[in-house]
Amino acid sequence: MTTNTGSKKQKFAPLLIDVAVPIGSYYLLKSGFGMGTVAALGWSSVVPAIRTVWGVVAERTVNAFAALILFVNVVGLSLSLVAGDPRLMLAKDSGVSSAIGIGVLVSVAMGRPMMTAGMKPWLVKGDPEREAAFERLLSGSAAFRRAERRFSLVWGVGLLGECLARVVGAYTLPVDTMVWLGTVVMIGTIGVTAVVSGGLAAGPMADMIAGELKGEDAPAPGVLPSLVVAR
Repeated sequence: MTTNTGSKKQKFAPLLIDVAVPIGSYYLLKSGFGMGTVAALGWSSVVPAIRTVWGVVAERTVNAFAALILFVNVVGLSLSLVAGDPRLMLAKDSGVSSAIGIGVLVSVAMGRPMMTAGMKPWLVKGDPEREAAFERLLSGSAAFRRAERRFSLVWGVGLLGECLARVVGAYTLPVDTMVWLGTVVMIGTIGVTAVVSGGLAAGPMADMIAGELKGEDAPAPGVLPSLVVAR
């Protein structure tokens, strides 16, 4: 029971830090302490920025997502402070989505879909046999690789669409409204994109992995197992 509780806390911690803290601190600083909109938005971005930097330092690896988010946050915040425009500060948040979306689409074009790293753990579930089946299919099944690219493609398009919606909102709706509505748009986009990418790519990939495991027999020396599952 303790393990499950700890696991749930770990899953919700990033959501609280990235969503609840920025929004809550914005309204606290603006309404509670009387800060200006620009100052409140700037200070409410500190915690997410620190978290991004800490993630890069702690992992000690060049993570594509962390690098994109870090770059956009630093540049966007700097430009916003110079311009003193609260709407630009809200629009820069959508820049994170657009940068990641473009990065994901570029990775698909280069044949190295970026979203695979986040999808794979959900498919293999920590099972060595499922992971081995995943790798066999990835190296030998054209259908599996197409689904892998499709997964990242859906996420890339979804994130770019979310960016467009938030930019339009930042310059057409009241700032106070967009502070919370931008988050709603982001969460909604993630939810819809997860469902669509699951149905178009992750689901079929899971079926192929299951089929690979069911049809897996010990192959004779020098003979590769069947890699493509008839659909």
